[in-house]
Amino acid sequence: MSEAVDCVIIGAGVVGLACGAALAAAGREVLVLEKESGIGSETSSRNSEVIHSGIYYRPGSLKARLCREGRDQLYDYCLARGVPHKRLGKMIVATSEEQVAKLEALYANAQANGVTDLAWFSGSVACSLEPALACTGALYSPSTGIIDSRSFMLALEGDLASRGGKVVLNAPVLAGSVDAGGFRLAIGGADPMELQARTVINGAGLHAPAFAGNIAGLARDHVPAAFYARGHYYRMSGKAPFDHLIYPVPQDGGLGIHLTLDLEGQARFGPDVQWISGIDYAFDDGRREEFIAAIRAYYPSLDSDRIQPDYTGIRPKLAGAGNGEQDFRIEGDEVHGVPGLVNLFGIESPGLTASLAIADYVGRLLGR
Repeated sequence: MSEAVDCVIIGAGVVGLACGAALAAAGREVLVLEKESGIGSETSSRNSEVIHSGIYYRPGSLKARLCREGRDQLYDYCLARGVPHKRLGKMIVATSEEQVAKLEALYANAQANGVTDLAWFSGSVACSLEPALACTGALYSPSTGIIDSRSFMLALEGDLASRGGKVVLNAPVLAGSVDAGGFRLAIGGADPMELQARTVINGAGLHAPAFAGNIAGLARDHVPAAFYARGHYYRMSGKAPFDHLIYPVPQDGGLGIHLTLDLEGQARFGPDVQWISGIDYAFDDGRREEFIAAIRAYYPSLDSDRIQPDYTGIRPKLAGAGNGEQDFRIEGDEVHGVPGLVNLFGIESPGLTASLAIADYVGRLLGR
């Protein structure tokens, strides 16, 4: 069986759904294909659910620009569509005088990114606001918040459907080829078929490099290697000890084992960084003592009996350990020379925050 559609988006994560909703709003015929049995079941639902303000990313990078733009769009969207969220604010804390210099560097970086609402707290001020905290100083970010990512994705799916688009589950895209009409896609699942598409957006997240490698007609030098950083999360029973999100200074591959809160006020800690060779969500509770030591650096009274394994997530990286932070790669035909194809590689944090801005960026690429 073979059918034709205007625009196919591969992957019904938060970015794929945002792209679908935006393109459908622009009058495009949109089909979102998802290999799993539900939307957003991988990276989009296995993260900290934080709305980032744009502090950490290299000035001039896509991460910096799209995080800042996407943050404001996301807050507006949540208010307009009734998506549960809270603007809690967060403290990035130094637990030694040596780390204060790292906070100063973060402050300068944030200023370069247009994040101008940060406040300096002395250790005494920070600890007066959060009595369970131990630190020598902190940066306070009032525009950081939390979001119910599931509700956000359902709202995007609803927007897509209201504009004539559709999400098809259990529909893995196995391969593609470039032809005169655009793309011919091989779809697996219970009812395998071929699909002709004029436009393809590869928003497959962890699987985006693998799918790009299966597109006949896309030069191999435009297919990056994939690296995977697994992060563990522990939940905390009972009343949360903090009212704000608490972050240590960043570490290689991530933002450090931080404390976040969900919308019910439950605390969780994570993620750590564990480099793995493939996609594996197994929870390694052998890392518990490392977690406890990292948490006690800023929360010394932690009762370790109150934390229990929760879940893991995997960040789609474009470089391995020790190679620094990599930017998003959002590549249209001006990069790879294939009209109608947009590849999204390395869409890790702040991908959730930036999702609406990423969708606008993709729309501009396709509108060239």
